[in-house]
Amino acid sequence: MLAATSKGDAEPAILYLADGTVFYGRACGATGTATGEVCFNTSLEGYFEVLTDPSYAGQIVTMTYPQIGNYGVDVDDAQGALGPTGSDASDHPRPALRALVVHDMCRTPSNWRSTVSLPDYLAQQGVVAIEGLDTRSLVQHLREHGAMQGIVSTEIFELDELAARLAAAPALVGTNLVKTVSAAVRRAYTAADLPEGRRFAQLPVDGARFNVVVYDCGIKRGILEGLVRAGCDLTVVPWDTPADEVLAMGPDGGMPDGVFLSNGPGDPDAVEATYTQVQSLLGRVPVFGICLGHQMISLAAGAQMEKLKYGHRGGNQPVMNLISRRVEITAQNHGFGLLFPSLGELVPELSGGVEAHPSDGDLRFWVERGVAPVVSNERFGRIRLTHVNLNDGTAEGIQLLDVPAFSVQYHPEASPGPTDSHYLFTAFTRLMGGDADYLDIDIAKDRLAGWQFATE
Repeated sequence: MLAATSKGDAEPAILYLADGTVFYGRACGATGTATGEVCFNTSLEGYFEVLTDPSYAGQIVTMTYPQIGNYGVDVDDAQGALGPTGSDASDHPRPALRALVVHDMCRTPSNWRSTVSLPDYLAQQGVVAIEGLDTRSLVQHLREHGAMQGIVSTEIFELDELAARLAAAPALVGTNLVKTVSAAVRRAYTAADLPEGRRFAQLPVDGARFNVVVYDCGIKRGILEGLVRAGCDLTVVPWDTPADEVLAMGPDGGMPDGVFLSNGPGDPDAVEATYTQVQSLLGRVPVFGICLGHQMISLAAGAQMEKLKYGHRGGNQPVMNLISRRVEITAQNHGFGLLFPSLGELVPELSGGVEAHPSDGDLRFWVERGVAPVVSNERFGRIRLTHVNLNDGTAEGIQLLDVPAFSVQYHPEASPGPTDSHYLFTAFTRLMGGDADYLDIDIAKDRLAGWQFATE
């Protein structure tokens, strides 16, 4: 019956989880076998940006939306790093994720920008994919039992062999995946590198006002574009570049105006070569970190991380900004989070008179009180909690009050996702410009900056 439809003669495929749970389906990408941590993404669109996000290295991604691929693929939307040279050959690198899981894969896309169907792209890139299984049941299982190791195969169906292969696969915790996705050499990224295809909707970029060094831990193109559109010329460096070299990368060998710490995959504790450099940078130059970069700042301050049960992945995560009291709908992709109390003891006079951290660790305690609490950190002085996830009460952002630095756990670039958090790029430029109230921004107004709209 399938042979008479757009599905064609699909080969069988299997997903086997570490706890022995099995899902059967059909192949819809490359043939082969792949192991990784099985997680899920709740975005309703933007599957190609998700697929090409380097932060998914080491993972098998399940899309919760039922049909994926209906608008095809335009490779110009790829979010992977530019590669070590920035040459044409490395413009669209292979996706970093291990495999893709969907309920229904569309093989006949409808979109004027599409150049290839998603299953054909997956096959070209060597990405194993499976469709036809009950993704609702799979996601419910992961929510109840947590993200776990799994194996997807189109060639092995003996459960004992799948279990043996999975047992021999490396675990996500303790593995440094950043070094597998970071560029190998330094490169520049300026307004001249912005994509031509979006100029019909975006205003021209004014001249750059700041020189920023970007640690590439698996950075997305959308983040580079967001920084450039905010007025920055960028020097992108490998994940383990020494701090002393970074501090000499400004104009004429002087200090740069700021340092940006990018997103990236996997266990933050395994990326010691980055957060030890951040220790040397904090207090000497303005620093802004997102996602893994947020975790690098936190670890540099001596904080502890926790592995979240199933992480935050999708473009619909609600976050309370404790300073503005505005709720942002954010795009996120991470499986680890900051334990805010590990940064230090509360400063009661700066924390609404509260003397002790909430015993259950739920930071929505501060949302209910309308307080942005401050702790005393042994290394960098006062640190304020600025953002809280409203779904689970985890930390989503911090601000160092005695050194020029701040960070958020989510992505402000909207590739894919909402534009609520665009103001963070503006905040970084204000920090570099010496504005003490750099986070005091009209979020609603800022999110419209840089776009051109029809007047008739």
